Amino acid sequence: MDIQDHITDEAIVQELGQRLARLRLDQNLTQAQLAHEAGVGLRTVQRLEAGTVAPQLTMFIRICRALGIVDHFNLLVPEPIPSPMQQLKMRGKLRRRASGKSAVVAEDPGPWKWADGT
Repeated sequence: MDIQDHITDEAIVQELGQRLARLRLDQNLTQAQLAHEAGVGLRTVQRLEAGTVAPQLTMFIRICRALGIVDHFNLLVPEPIPSPMQQLKMRGKLRRRASGKSAVVAEDPGPWKWADGT
């Protein structure tokens, strides 16, 4: 859906949440991983993606509407477009879960030593 000025605040919040969820899934991040990376609570990410966020976001949308820049949300949070290969794999279905990025395990450097040249 293209975000335009005539759409209700609630519909805009819903659309932004859905777009953020799709972007998160495209990056194979779980909600918990995204919350950790962003420094917010898991419940915050869940509410944002569900479109049930605090009134502050609705106030922000109202201010943007008054300034005539609501349609700029399309630039801020573009609608994700899956790659043709991803579309073939998913057979037209939307991705619902992320497996999460696996943590990179660093190689054991061995015992610590002073770097004094001896």
